[in-house]
Amino acid sequence: MRYRRSVRVAGGKLVASGGHEMHAATFLRSRRMVFESELRLDPAEWRRIVVHELFHFAWVRLGNHARRGWHELLCAEFAAGAKGELGWSAEWRKERLSLLRLSARTRLARDYACESFCDSAAWLYAGLDGHEEFTLPARWRKPRRLWFIQHLGDRAVPL
Repeated sequence: MRYRRSVRVAGGKLVASGGHEMHAATFLRSRRMVFESELRLDPAEWRRIVVHELFHFAWVRLGNHARRGWHELLCAEFAAGAKGELGWSAEWRKERLSLLRLSARTRLARDYACESFCDSAAWLYAGLDGHEEFTLPARWRKPRRLWFIQHLGDRAVPL
């Protein structure tokens, strides 16, 4: 884990200017995470972001069957018209998707699935009662919690 005044990424690499500004970035192959320095001033937000970034490592180790199951859960939500998400990283991707693109597992759809998994983990494990980015209605959060229980075990999910 490292800290920088500003975290900007372009083409999968940290850049000094341009690119996308974000709170943190994870680089799986080199096993490193870079966080915006200001996060240290807000312990709750720091926890939320750290949990999200850690779950990128969990995502790649889940296996295809579990990732496919998560994708199917998202397709069911999307088809039923579920709005909102559990973090901005998933929400902006969701806003750019259609059910057809999600079902076809396009690159954007795969990125959305990963980010929604990590944002959902942050919602479950960061210990926050609420957050302005938790916009997914409660009726859609319950199936996500149950998915985590099914795939990670009930001791791993706060009730």
